[in-house]
Amino acid sequence: MVDEVENRNDTASVSIIREVYDSANAHEAFEYELERALEAEYNLIVIEPSKLGDETSRWITVGNCLHKTASLSGLTAIVTGLVWGEQPYICGTFGITAVITCGLYTVSWQFDPCCQYQVETDTSKLPHVELLAVLGPSSPTFLVRKDDRRRRILHGTITITAFGICAWRFYQAFK
Repeated sequence: MVDEVENRNDTASVSIIREVYDSANAHEAFEYELERALEAEYNLIVIEPSKLGDETSRWITVGNCLHKTASLSGLTAIVTGLVWGEQPYICGTFGITAVITCGLYTVSWQFDPCCQYQVETDTSKLPHVELLAVLGPSSPTFLVRKDDRRRRILHGTITITAFGICAWRFYQAFK
């Protein structure tokens, strides 16, 4: 069951995926409801089924890890390429790591509607704290929608810059 709560403005909406086992394939129904909520772009999605919440949380963590790995290894490649220009292998290792993780993120994660959400563990930061009283004693997973456009542009720019510096350093070393 999905409860949809919408305020007067369309930018503040909540979807609650209730843990109601009314059929043999309840888990598939929960997954379908989550997909619908993600595609509807709710600002807050509350997932009561713990198994689905854990799976979703892990998937978001994998995407965050790919993003951070691409960004940090790209920045490291840029810095090492500028500082240690005579040793292109150090820069190249980090540059290749940035390109591979950025590619993995782009292929497997960027177009997933889950990439627009972050897991919120601090309930005081939730936009609709009054919903906690409705949820009761369960410990649901909270997904908060975040605009990740700047983050994707940043990590793409870092990766392209890192690749360019690494290619330039390799060209200089082997010309």
